[in-house]
Amino acid sequence: MGNRLSKIYTRTGDKGTTGLGTGERVDKDDLRVETFGTVDELNSIVGLVLASELDGAVRDCLTRTQHELFDLGGELCMPGYTLIPDTCVTQLEADLDRFNEDLPALKDFILPGGSEAAARCHLARTVCRRAERLMVSLSKSEDVNEVSLRYLNRLSDLLFVIARTVARANGGSEVLWVHGDKRGKAE
Repeated sequence: MGNRLSKIYTRTGDKGTTGLGTGERVDKDDLRVETFGTVDELNSIVGLVLASELDGAVRDCLTRTQHELFDLGGELCMPGYTLIPDTCVTQLEADLDRFNEDLPALKDFILPGGSEAAARCHLARTVCRRAERLMVSLSKSEDVNEVSLRYLNRLSDLLFVIARTVARANGGSEVLWVHGDKRGKAE
């Protein structure tokens, strides 16, 4: 593959439009652009998670996820193209089962935190949910790959489970939510 970007600034977006992968120009605040922009934001946050100390299985899973998110962004940038197959969802489900296997059952809500890596995973999870909501909105007016919707739904679940996993790594713990009626009362 040759050079894709030889010049970073093109000036083509100076009037508030951007190009889709099909060559079509759309407004920068178009719902499709907002959706793939949010997927790009999610990918950047997954990169931030990967900048943390992680075990090899988590690192491998999230690295693969970054590549898939790049594919998803490309899919959204090129209406009518499909780049996320069912096998991606199946793999996320297998990862979910594997990482969740050793976690205790949830009895309380968990607050974002526990460790820096866990907090970053929770941030990624919330941006993933936003990307999913935007894709649902986009699907009401344009065709979107239904597999990609399932992919984002499973990915947000996986990011939650990974957050739990990394919060507990090396003897750490999760931050459990305490209802307002119970906070500050003597035990």
